[in-house]
Amino acid sequence: MKDARILHAGPRWLAGVACLFISAGSMAADAYPAKPITLVVPYSAGGPTDVVARTLAHAMSQDLGQSVVVENRTGAGGTVAAAFVARAQPDGYTLLIHHNGMATAPALYKKLSYAPLKDFEYVGQVADVPMTFMGRKDIPATTVPELIKYVTQNKDKVSLANAGLGAVSQLCGLLFEESVHVKLNAIPYQGAGPALTALLGGQVDLLCDQTTATLPHIQADRVKLFGVTTPARIKALPNVPTLQEGGLKGFDVKVWHGIYAPRGTPPAAVARLTRALQKGLQDPMVVKKLDSLGAQIVPVDKQTPEGLRTMLKAESDKWQPLLKTMKVEAD
Repeated sequence: MKDARILHAGPRWLAGVACLFISAGSMAADAYPAKPITLVVPYSAGGPTDVVARTLAHAMSQDLGQSVVVENRTGAGGTVAAAFVARAQPDGYTLLIHHNGMATAPALYKKLSYAPLKDFEYVGQVADVPMTFMGRKDIPATTVPELIKYVTQNKDKVSLANAGLGAVSQLCGLLFEESVHVKLNAIPYQGAGPALTALLGGQVDLLCDQTTATLPHIQADRVKLFGVTTPARIKALPNVPTLQEGGLKGFDVKVWHGIYAPRGTPPAAVARLTRALQKGLQDPMVVKKLDSLGAQIVPVDKQTPEGLRTMLKAESDKWQPLLKTMKVEAD
């Protein structure tokens, strides 16, 4: 009789145990995040991507209820940081913020240890930063047509600086060369700061760099500004024409940022992070800070996993063929 009662109660007992497990699972999901989150930046502290990361991390932490700690892991054009996050535990506590380098790395590095389109979950896009195409203060050209004429006639002498392999400044320079059908003397530097310093000192002729770094020097009239690289004029420089207006049809280069998690991160954690990202990008302090840098917060439909996935695929399709055609790759 006793055994019969136990057997009879079995289904109810099992159902109760199942409810306990479901309840525990729900509590675990609701508890995320239960500890600080690390946001890995592939570039040095104080650089443009780092500034964007730290500004956003503070705002996201307010919504998440946990600290978002920025960690700089530099090296190999951002691939060191990306590889680290790709190998990290997929629990939602290790994230990556990266720019265009996620799209270009497969064309630049033969032995890349991760696949950008396969080895990550997407949280969402953050902000776009326009680029400015500049010359040394005394370069003998003022408009884009004058610049095209000058570089065409002096292509063996004209130097074009960039911030190193895979940097957006290099991509911008490559697109300029392709657009005007000339090959200039590319001068790579160890970062955007040294490249900009060389331009300000007149040691190089041309540089394409993002507004987060160039606005103060443009406003102080220390460089010759030829135009912005986006299809439309930008809020920070409303009177400055685009390179497209100057005759370089289809010229469109910007620094775009996205947040990624390791592949296999639970969908609930990714969704929670996306909500925190969207909330953070509405924070008045974030809006004010990014606006002061010339950065443009992307529309809310791009602040999503699908928005970032679409952007990464489009940028990969745009830049990888150009890099291969121009035979640009790491040694």
